[in-house]
Amino acid sequence: MTNNTKPLILGITGASGLIYAVRALKFLLAAEYQIELVASKSTYMVWQAEQEIRMPAEPDKQEQFWRQQAGVPEQGKLRCHPWSDVGAGIASGSFRTLGMIIMPCSMSTVAKLAGGLSSDLLERAADVQIKEGRKLVIVPRETPFSLIHLRNLTTLAETGVRIVPAIPAWYHNPQTIEDLVDFVVARALDQLDIDCIPIQRWQGHL
Repeated sequence: MTNNTKPLILGITGASGLIYAVRALKFLLAAEYQIELVASKSTYMVWQAEQEIRMPAEPDKQEQFWRQQAGVPEQGKLRCHPWSDVGAGIASGSFRTLGMIIMPCSMSTVAKLAGGLSSDLLERAADVQIKEGRKLVIVPRETPFSLIHLRNLTTLAETGVRIVPAIPAWYHNPQTIEDLVDFVVARALDQLDIDCIPIQRWQGHL
């Protein structure tokens, strides 16, 4: 059984930086992964604000939307869930997954997860990963972190959640915004033992 026979949950919140989710989708779908995608309610507003693009609410139209944004029309498997559908499969611990990544992750989502609260499908799916002892990776996109943010992040880290802030490296000589974004996405996927992004990794001093 190969790694990508079980789906990976991709959660997308209303934090700024939706390009991280788009680039992750691009490489995951191209590598034929199965993706269960859930975007929070605020994601719709952020798309409108940052890109002046309306994200459709209907799951089938949303799948086409994300595939178009990622530039991957056919590869992989993508299933989109409404943020309000707390009865979806990914809301149950019996639904087997490779884990879940929330990218970008808002501080509001961090706070709810740290408090054990789940008011929508994204938060419920993440809570399930925590209670089942499965891999959960979050990519927070906020600066500066307040003491409250840091305490909430510490609580999640203490439960085993992997925290990968959206902080790019420079040793790989990035030339484009995508180079910077892809490095962060690759490091986040590293936490799930997924290696599908061709980045230049540190080789030591010459």
